[in-house]
Amino acid sequence: MYQFFVDQKQNLVNEAIDGALMSSPYPNLARLALGPQTRVVVRCDWDKSQVALISGGGSGHEPAHIGFVGKGMLTAAVCGDIFASPSVDAVLHAIINVTGPAGCLLIVKNYTGDRLNFGLAAEKARLLGYEVAMVIVRDDIALADNPQPRGIAGTALVHKVAGFAAEQGRTLSDVTAAAQQAIEATASIGLAFSPCHVPGEVRDDRVPPGHSELGMGIHGEPGASTLATQNSRRIVDELSQRLQRVSGDGPLALLVNNLGGFSQLEMAVLTREVLRSTLGKRVTLLVGPATLVSALDMKGFSLSVLRLDPERDAALRASVEAAGWPGVSIPQPPVTLAAEPIATQTSFTPSENAGAAAVLTTVCQTLIGLESELNQLDARVGDGDTGSTFAAGSRALLHACEARQLPLDNPAALLSVVGEQLAAVMGGSSGVLLSILFTAAGQRLQQGDPLPEALTAGLERLQHYGGARVGDRTMIDALAPAFAALLAGEGLSVAAAAAKEGADSTSRMQKAGAGRASYLNAQSLDGVKDPGAWAVQQVFAALASR
Repeated sequence: MYQFFVDQKQNLVNEAIDGALMSSPYPNLARLALGPQTRVVVRCDWDKSQVALISGGGSGHEPAHIGFVGKGMLTAAVCGDIFASPSVDAVLHAIINVTGPAGCLLIVKNYTGDRLNFGLAAEKARLLGYEVAMVIVRDDIALADNPQPRGIAGTALVHKVAGFAAEQGRTLSDVTAAAQQAIEATASIGLAFSPCHVPGEVRDDRVPPGHSELGMGIHGEPGASTLATQNSRRIVDELSQRLQRVSGDGPLALLVNNLGGFSQLEMAVLTREVLRSTLGKRVTLLVGPATLVSALDMKGFSLSVLRLDPERDAALRASVEAAGWPGVSIPQPPVTLAAEPIATQTSFTPSENAGAAAVLTTVCQTLIGLESELNQLDARVGDGDTGSTFAAGSRALLHACEARQLPLDNPAALLSVVGEQLAAVMGGSSGVLLSILFTAAGQRLQQGDPLPEALTAGLERLQHYGGARVGDRTMIDALAPAFAALLAGEGLSVAAAAAKEGADSTSRMQKAGAGRASYLNAQSLDGVKDPGAWAVQQVFAALASR
């Protein structure tokens, strides 16, 4: 077990937010009073007269994103669990509580869960009458052929440019255009000597001694290649040449970012090497060396360049009141603001049904028991949070069941409530996808469909919105055959066998069609089951053995 400074893992993110608020040098931050699972930090000096800027994502990248909340940068930041996207409800709360007539812009890093959750929240906010725009940061150039470049440290530069435009009182369309142009003018690349370590989990240090990994992701995802060197000059030569090729001509801003594990001594050496390079000769503005978008304790760094014009030059030079941008700190207690709650969508009366309670308990206890194993499996092909994500949803449902707060004797209402709760407490794309499945299934049950038909219909809607199909190396590869068996009138034993066969097939798939595994090469995927599919297999096995 890797050592990590923490009291209790489940309280880590909330305690870190309190610490950040207490130590901020500016008395302009507060957390919306929405409970421990909805983490939204906002400007408490905000009057909604200008375009609001909202960003966020999984925690573990501090000071991103709450460190960039303040005058001249973000209006609000939404924080998920470690490396897990915040829930749709959390993002929607942020939009509702900071957006005025000028509208708001969501600035989102290019990861599936972030795109889904922020995107769905934007759609819901528009239905409520809010004017919302969204841009997606995709600045990572390490994987040259990747159709979906990842969003990494260049996101901080986009925050700064968009914040400058918003602070000048520009319209939402103008602020969005400034952000989009900054995205197109930004390129980043990273390198690490070792992956990050998630609290309470074990990860293999796959990089051999004396080597470095080019393009390692900010969640520890495998990079583009391994370099047989840790020599500062040779490494900087490689990275600066790649950035030079994609950055055109003219002056540049350079962001030198610590991914979490480099000492200040090493960061100073890095900065010296970059500024002495051919790329460095074009740098007229320097941000850092500093930690802006980290990856927990990853022993590595990233370099970001932004092509400058007079507008972007002025934006980066403008002063701000955000602790994540360089400044001094004055301790202060955390502040909370009253928040406008979102009404529960499904109206129901709690009821008892021993059979339904037993099924729900079996499913939840199975997933809670698999938390660590699922995280370790996911760490090999993704960001290592699948187990924690499934366990969070399971604990919430189990608590509601034990507290007799579910409509157990009303299957249609039960599935709808399960869908709502999973969307609220599960980060990442899994919560949204499962919420879609159970919500759609509940609607079909309400219309009179039998349970197998309803579940199959829910799976179809999941595929419609998520985009994955059988063969794309997702949990669908286990869900689809299991539901097909139930639809054919088979029992749980046959469905469990079908789920196992589907999950086993994912270990032979060398290309993923969805999720973070889609960023990986065939060698990284070979022989490894998809974590979601394996979780489905274990759930059906537990149900069949009851």
